[in-house]
Amino acid sequence: MIILLLIAVIGAVILLKTHAGLFPSGQKSDEENTVRLFLCGDVMTGRGIDQILDHPGDPVIHESYMKSAVGYVRLAEKVNGKIPYPVAPDYIWGEAIHFWEHLKPDVKIINLETSITSCDDPWPDKAVNYRMHPENIDCLLKPGIHYCALANNHLLDYGWKGMTQTMEVLQKAGITFSGCGETLREARKPAIITLPDKGRLLLFSIGLVTSGIPHAWAAEKEKGGVYLPFTHQEILDYLQSYLKENRQPDDVVVLSIHWGSNWGYDIPPNQLNLAHKLIEEGGVDVIHGHSSHHFKGIEIHRDKPIIYGAGDFINDYEGIGGHETYRGELTLMYFLDIDMNDKNLKQIIIIPLRIKNMQLQKVSGEEVKWIRSILDREGKKLNTQTRILDGYRIEVIKRQ
Repeated sequence: MIILLLIAVIGAVILLKTHAGLFPSGQKSDEENTVRLFLCGDVMTGRGIDQILDHPGDPVIHESYMKSAVGYVRLAEKVNGKIPYPVAPDYIWGEAIHFWEHLKPDVKIINLETSITSCDDPWPDKAVNYRMHPENIDCLLKPGIHYCALANNHLLDYGWKGMTQTMEVLQKAGITFSGCGETLREARKPAIITLPDKGRLLLFSIGLVTSGIPHAWAAEKEKGGVYLPFTHQEILDYLQSYLKENRQPDDVVVLSIHWGSNWGYDIPPNQLNLAHKLIEEGGVDVIHGHSSHHFKGIEIHRDKPIIYGAGDFINDYEGIGGHETYRGELTLMYFLDIDMNDKNLKQIIIIPLRIKNMQLQKVSGEEVKWIRSILDREGKKLNTQTRILDGYRIEVIKRQ
């Protein structure tokens, strides 16, 4: 009996040490004055992902490559084995849930690149159309997603009706969003999340044509669509005007921006210039950039974080060939601690994961090293570098 008890105690100690390595203390320093944000890149819960959930929609799709969304499930299974679908609503988030439970972000922010609709009319002449059945909304509710950026190149994949239904489903679920609306005024106003005893988050969502958003999707004075400004100055003018009238002392401004191409690490000079001006002139505290299918370099400019490309976080790309050198199956969780006194960055921690069986799973030590090498290589151009904490977490800091 004593021997069994000793074995149990030793096992518990080993388990605690193991989890201490993977899930180091979630406590925030000076917690009452700190807001912890979780951000990630593109969350694409349509097409193949939709088909493995409890309420799959019509699998018919109109692509030159594939005619049924089930085909993407088959591709994934061919590469990584059987997926036990239908899966639970939180299945796709996998290991991310454990990190959320331990690191306890105040707000979870995603770029939702999927129309939530039962509409059957895809946008004409568009190569890829993403939709998730409205009854699968639990896949966002179950993990507690707070906010969806919607100004991207998949929101209107099923037209104006699809956009309207997406907004209705999110509103009914209590998930806030911005970046689209029935008028330009609605499309460009931020979502506001109040954090008790801390302040507010103002969450703007903006799309740029460089990400492939059709010009026809742009919201206008009396026409619905996404917030798609056609000049950088227009963005700055709007932010300055809105924040002058509406910003409160305890507000943190987060700008989620869909920009640039799907592949490539290069950050064009005009994008770099816009990011700096958004902070220097536009009053933005956090820039959450996305569109690329892989992560890109990170900058800390005037103590404000700029994520130029967060990469994909949830997708159905397993088994699709091409662009393997970018390792698009490797995804990143971004945890940002923001000081509520001066709205500056206190810390960026990155947790790497990988997509396998349409689920977020742990990465190997070698994959952590590869991710760090890319972040350091690209960060060198942006005056940032990384260091490994506890063998798993990656911290991004300014270069010494």
